Amino acid sequence: MIRAVLVRVVEAVVSLLIASGLVWALQLFAQGDPARRILKARGVADPSPAMLADFRAEHGMDDGMLHRYLDWTWGVLHGDLGTSWRTGRPVAGEFLDRLPATVVLAATALVIALVLSTVLAMVPVVWRRASLDHTARLAAAAFIVVPNFLLAVVFLEIVVRRLGFGRVVTDGSFATVGLPALALALGTAGYWSRILRTSLLEAASATYLDVSTARGSGPLRRTVLHVLPNALPTFLTVVGVGTASLLAGAPVIEAIFTWPGVGRYTIDAILARDVPVVQAFTLLSVAVYIVVSLLVDLAILAIDPRRGARRPRRRVRPPAAQRALIGAGS
Repeated sequence: MIRAVLVRVVEAVVSLLIASGLVWALQLFAQGDPARRILKARGVADPSPAMLADFRAEHGMDDGMLHRYLDWTWGVLHGDLGTSWRTGRPVAGEFLDRLPATVVLAATALVIALVLSTVLAMVPVVWRRASLDHTARLAAAAFIVVPNFLLAVVFLEIVVRRLGFGRVVTDGSFATVGLPALALALGTAGYWSRILRTSLLEAASATYLDVSTARGSGPLRRTVLHVLPNALPTFLTVVGVGTASLLAGAPVIEAIFTWPGVGRYTIDAILARDVPVVQAFTLLSVAVYIVVSLLVDLAILAIDPRRGARRPRRRVRPPAAQRALIGAGS
């Protein structure tokens, strides 16, 4: 068990190091002179060649790639995500100002996706009615097919403008998070419900459930106490991957609903080719994905310790001819 935990932690650290190198390499493909962009953001309209050369030397832009990568990594470890080319402010400070709103949106969307997917998956399995099953599968398919940005536009046009529920301009609080979080969560909930439904049906076919039925357990109690725990490992793995996708899909939803979060700020940075901001958001998304995946792996090990147990080595038996030769030689 301890060995399995250590292996997963080491894998997460190695994955994060590899991802950081790929993220840092984004600036190698950026167009324009970073020194000129930063100086213009700081109010220097037309920096001279000498000023540009001094700025590059001061900030180590003329150093080798390995040296610059190590400096950037050291800065990230100390909370320095670079300076925005567009605003001239530290990217970490810009993110900290907007991160609470993004956390509110992503956390609310995660709760909605978990509740909705669980209901869509469990109701047909518990009551075993064809009408419920068809309805749940149709709803899940509709959630998956319709893009979240289209749902966001429909919500704004119909729910907000015509019906008068919600706000066109949101403020990043729980009072206005409902529609943005719902638009972000529906597609993920549809996908999760199909995975959980399949796992529940496989777990519900086990023969040991006949004992629970013989003891008088009802469908709901049997599903919650026996079927659901056996279906959780696969479901949790999908949730770990989907949680990162919620963060990756947040920029579009934030831009549509004018949500004051990190995603909307990143969209503006992409349009302005502000590479340090794009690097920071990409690194944040990758880190969230790796950390959540690690936590899911540890949760699965806690639920089912057999997954972390070392498999005993099977003793390979020699063929009959080889055994005969061994016996003759002895």
